[in-house]
Amino acid sequence: MKPLRQSSVQAGYKQTEVGVIPEEWAFEPLRFHTLSSAYGPRFSGEHYDERGNIALLRTTDLDDEGNLFLAQMPRAKLPLDQFKAHILLPGDFLVSRSGTCGLSTVFPGYEIPVLPGAFLIRLRFASSVHVGFLKLYFNSEFGKRHLQSLTEGGVQKNIRGSALVELSFPLPLPLEQRAIATALDDVDGLLGGMDRLIAKKRDLKQAAMQQLLTGQTCFPGFHGEWEVKRLGEIADIKTGPFGSSLHESDYVQDGTPIITVEHLGEFGVEHRNLPMVSDHDRQRLRGYSLEVGDIVFSRVGSVDRNALIRPSEAGWLFSGRLLRVRPDRDKAFAQFLSYQFHGEAFKGLVRSVAVGQTMACLNTQILKGIIVKLPSVPEQTAIAKVLTEMDAELAALEQRREKTRALKQAMMQELLTGRIRLVESGKLKVESEHSVKT
Repeated sequence: MKPLRQSSVQAGYKQTEVGVIPEEWAFEPLRFHTLSSAYGPRFSGEHYDERGNIALLRTTDLDDEGNLFLAQMPRAKLPLDQFKAHILLPGDFLVSRSGTCGLSTVFPGYEIPVLPGAFLIRLRFASSVHVGFLKLYFNSEFGKRHLQSLTEGGVQKNIRGSALVELSFPLPLPLEQRAIATALDDVDGLLGGMDRLIAKKRDLKQAAMQQLLTGQTCFPGFHGEWEVKRLGEIADIKTGPFGSSLHESDYVQDGTPIITVEHLGEFGVEHRNLPMVSDHDRQRLRGYSLEVGDIVFSRVGSVDRNALIRPSEAGWLFSGRLLRVRPDRDKAFAQFLSYQFHGEAFKGLVRSVAVGQTMACLNTQILKGIIVKLPSVPEQTAIAKVLTEMDAELAALEQRREKTRALKQAMMQELLTGRIRLVESGKLKVESEHSVKT
């Protein structure tokens, strides 16, 4: 592994193969601190039993940030005594050795005995290692690269246990390890709280959509029955240009973007890898130019995918694999329709009316015939406003979470390399110069 480049090494620090670290930190192989290590045992499918006495931890039960999903572990009926030596203990460190190599985590304990799968390496450390610190190190960007440097093989990568225990890593004294782990755990707690709040807000939005978009709840200040209309009665629907009108050879480096199926994201049109056409072709294809409030549908494959056109996409073109829905403003409010189109009931309806045996397909006639239920345009507008405000709140929370996540990554970079110290002269600093702010 190439060390992090430093122009010079300041006093109190030293150069290692992973970069500059504090002088008093150790840099030595894992085996110096390992009490025992082992591969997980192998099992056959016949042992799996949902009422089994043992849970089996697989590489698919952890992610690339070191999070474990213990509730999804399969169970097996196995003689406990036969596998006693392999049963995981709280604090055991695990590294995936095949397939997705280099995933690492700490086992926290579980309600029944747990065995690691054959593609996991189990390490049990002495008290000189705080496993929380080790988990943070090997789940940092530079720690992951450090682990990945051990991989061998071609298509099927592999990490040998014998190579893993010889891997040297930076190690502060236990007091500083605990301080670093605690500081970063606090940020993880903050991130976890944000995740729970975001999930709650999403659930509230789904409930609001269910109530407001179906007429189950009358919106305050409005009365009257909702009308049942076919989509063709309230909107103009058009198919994108056929292959003879637009070829890949027409694409240019800079010009007018064309939206394709791949750009229909969950929250609108995704602005990445957009094909473009010249001004000449834009004029030639002006009949396929999009306006604010248009809604584009996938015509093939995932026919329930759709996106509302916003001001930043006005004047763009849509491809032949899309259908364009342009609502009549006197009959339908585009944002309200867009919210309806993203509801599971409507998506299910679209999938059910699609044609094609090998691949689902829509056409203008099918889409025109789909039934929608609408209140008055003023009520549609009021409902869409409420849902838009909920979306804005969710977006702000998600942005705050990403900011906090970026802060954690920056803290990891500083703390796990010793650039910022939480311990001074063998004692914890009373005040940290770097507090968590979001």
